[in-house]
Amino acid sequence: MIQFAVSLPWWLLALVGLAVIAVAWLSYAGARVPLTPAQRVTLAALRATTLVLVVVCLLRPIRVSPPDQSRDAVVPILVDVSRSMRLTDADGRARIDAARDLVRRTIVPQLATQFRSELWTFGEALERNEIDAVSATASSSDLSGALRSIRDRYRDRRVAGVVVISDGGDTGTQDAAAAIDAASVPVYTIGVGSPRSGVDYEVLDVTAGEATLADASVDLSVSAIGRGTKSPFDIRILQNGNPIDVRHVAPEASGGPVRAVFTVSPARDTATLYTAEIASVAGELVVENNRRSVIVEPPGRRRRVLMIEGAPGFEHSFIKRALAADPALELDSVVRKGRDASGDATYIVQADADRAPQLAPGFPGEREALYRYDAILLANVEPDALSAAQLTAVADFVNRRGGGLLVFGAKTFAQQGLVGTAIEDVLPLNVSGRSRTILLTAGSADGTNGAVTMVARSVSDAKGQRAGEGLSVLVTPDGESHPVMRIGSTPEETGRRWSAVPPLSAMSLLGAPRPGAQVLAAVRAPEGVRPLVAVQRYGQGRSMIFTGEASFRWRMQLPSNDHTFELFWRQAARWLSGSAPEPVAIVPPQAITPGEVLPIAIDVRNETFSAVSDAQVAVKLTGPDRRVRDITMPLSDARTGRYSADVKFDEPGAYHITTEVRRGKGVVGTASRWVLAGGSERELADPRLNEEVLRRVSRASGGRYLSRTDVDTLPSLLASVEPVSAAPRVQELWHNVWVYLAIVALLSTEWALRRRWGLR
Repeated sequence: MIQFAVSLPWWLLALVGLAVIAVAWLSYAGARVPLTPAQRVTLAALRATTLVLVVVCLLRPIRVSPPDQSRDAVVPILVDVSRSMRLTDADGRARIDAARDLVRRTIVPQLATQFRSELWTFGEALERNEIDAVSATASSSDLSGALRSIRDRYRDRRVAGVVVISDGGDTGTQDAAAAIDAASVPVYTIGVGSPRSGVDYEVLDVTAGEATLADASVDLSVSAIGRGTKSPFDIRILQNGNPIDVRHVAPEASGGPVRAVFTVSPARDTATLYTAEIASVAGELVVENNRRSVIVEPPGRRRRVLMIEGAPGFEHSFIKRALAADPALELDSVVRKGRDASGDATYIVQADADRAPQLAPGFPGEREALYRYDAILLANVEPDALSAAQLTAVADFVNRRGGGLLVFGAKTFAQQGLVGTAIEDVLPLNVSGRSRTILLTAGSADGTNGAVTMVARSVSDAKGQRAGEGLSVLVTPDGESHPVMRIGSTPEETGRRWSAVPPLSAMSLLGAPRPGAQVLAAVRAPEGVRPLVAVQRYGQGRSMIFTGEASFRWRMQLPSNDHTFELFWRQAARWLSGSAPEPVAIVPPQAITPGEVLPIAIDVRNETFSAVSDAQVAVKLTGPDRRVRDITMPLSDARTGRYSADVKFDEPGAYHITTEVRRGKGVVGTASRWVLAGGSERELADPRLNEEVLRRVSRASGGRYLSRTDVDTLPSLLASVEPVSAAPRVQELWHNVWVYLAIVALLSTEWALRRRWGLR
C-alpha cells in the first residue's frame, strides 16, 4: 500500500495542485519572446510536472508492506565476552567455557525444533559470532548497549525472546534495565559463575582530597574490602611505583569496606601517580582488583583571596598574617577605616598594584575585577557597609563564577543584618532563626532553636572532646575528615588536637543548618550545642560560616610550635578557593579504560564567566609514549561555551592535555590537565556473579532469570509467549536515484527548449 508519510487533507492537496499549475502557467505570461500556444503549454507542463514531483517528494511517499510472517520466530543469543568471564568459578571451569557449552550442547539443540537461534557476543559492542570463536577478551561489558542494538537489528523480524548469558558485570554507561522499553521482547538471562567469590581482596576506591599545608601534602582516601575473610590485611601506597607507606587494617565486623587516609607529598612540578595495593593470597580468585591508582596534578597558580573588613581588629590582623604567609594564596584586603569630612567612607587597601585601583571604593566596581578572585572573606562587615547591588554581586560570585565565600564576625550578623539580602541563601546556616545575637563565655542564654538538636546529634559521638570548659570546640564526625578541620594526620589526632585549643571568648547564635550543609565543628554553650563551622555547596561554588569570636587565642595561648590557628584559616581559604574554575577549563573523562573512545571537553568563558561560542580551541594530547596528537575542538554547547571531541586512549598510563583558546587574533586563555587511563580494572571490580542485575533486566522485559540448572525450561518459556511480530516493512519511494534523475531530466529539457525558442 502506497501512502504519504506527511499526511494532508484532500482539499489542501487540491489547493497545492491548483497553485502549482497556476505558477507554471503564469511564469510564461510575460515572456519577452512571443511563444506559440503549443510552446507555452509544453514549457508550462514541464515546469508543473517538476514542481509536482518536488511537492510529492516533500510529502514523502512510502510503500507499507506487511511483515513476512512465514519464517520461524528467531531467538538471538547474547554471550558476554568480557574479561571477567575468564574467571574459573563455574564448577571449576572458566565462565566463558561454561557459557560456550550451554550454547552448543543445550540451548541451540533444544530451540532447534521450534525456533531459529542466532549467536551474538557483547563486550564493548555487539558482534555476530560463531560459538567456536567465542573468547573472553573484551575490556568492558556494555549490556545496555547490546540490548539496544538487538532491538534495532531485529525490528523487522519475528522474535520469540532474547537469551543473555553473562556474569552480570555490566560496566556500560546506562543501567541495563533502563534500556528495556514497553515494546521489547522478553529477555531470559542465564547467570554463570558463583555469587560467592571465596577470599578476595579489592581496593574499591582511591581519591585524592584537598591539599593540606604540611609540605604541600595531600590526603589519599582509600576504600578497601576483604571478602570471605576476617583476617587483617595491609594497604600499601606506592608513589610513582615506589612504596612510601603501609597501613594495617582490620575488616569491618559488618563485612563492609574499611577506609584509610594517607597523607602524601606529591611533586610540585609534574603529575604524581599513587597506587594503593593489597598483597594477593593463595587461592584468591582475582588479583587484578587488588590495586587501584590515581594521579595527583601539580599545584596551579596561587589562589586569589579578597578580605573585606568592616573595621580594623586583632582577629583580622592575625588571620591576614596567617593567609599572607601561605605560598598557595595571594591576599588582598580592604579595611573600612571611617568617614571623611564629607561623610564618605574611607578605606585602607592592601593589594597587588594591578588590582588596588579597583578596590579603592571599598569593593570591586566591575564584575570582571570581582571575578579575578577565587574567594571572598567578609569579616565583621556591618549591614550598611555593602549595598544591595554589591551583596547580589557576591551571591553571583559564588553561584555563577564558582568562587568561595566565608562570613565571620559578630557585627556581620548583628541586627538581622543579612536577613533578606542576596547572600542569605548562600550561607550554610539560617541567619534569621536564632534566639540571641551574641553569647559571651560567662553569659547564659535562655532560648534555643532548631540548631541545638541538630548539631548536638552530629557531635554526640565526637572523639576525644572536652565539654563544659567555656566555649570549647567540638569537632563533628564530618569535620574529622574534612580538609578545613584536619590538623592531624589521622581523625583521632585531629580530634585530640582540637580538644586542646583554648575556648573562644564569644559566638554568634545563628539558626539551623540548611539542607545539604555540613557542620564541621560546634561549641557547647550553656543552653546547648551550637554550630561553629558550617559549610555547603551553593551553585557552582562553596560557602562557609565561622560563628566564633577571638580565635586568635589559639595562636596566643598555645605553644609557639603549635600552628592550629594558621592551619585552620589557611585550609579554610584553600578549600573555599580551590573549586573556583578558570575561564578556560578542561573537563576530562572519568574512569578511562585503555582502548576506549571518550570525549574531552573544554569550557570557555570570558572575564565575566559568560559562555564564549565563537572561539578556536586547539588541544594537544601527550600520551604515555610521549607521542603528541593535535585535536581541534568543535563547539558542542553554545549555552555553556563547551567545546568537545571524542578521543581514543590507546594505552594505559598518564595523558597530558593542554589547550590554547583563541578568539580572533587574541588568546583567551590556556589550560592543562593530567588524566590517567587504566587506573582501575572496572571489569573485575566485585567479580562475583551479580544475579541482581540479570534479574532486573528480566523483570523489566517480562522474561525470567534462569540458573544453569533451569536452562531446560527455556524452550517451554519461549513457546508460551506469542512471538513479537515484526514491524511492517516501510519503503521510502521518493528516496532513490530515479526520482533525482527525473527531476534533472525535466529541468534540463525545459532549459533546452527555452534556449531553443529564444528564452533565457
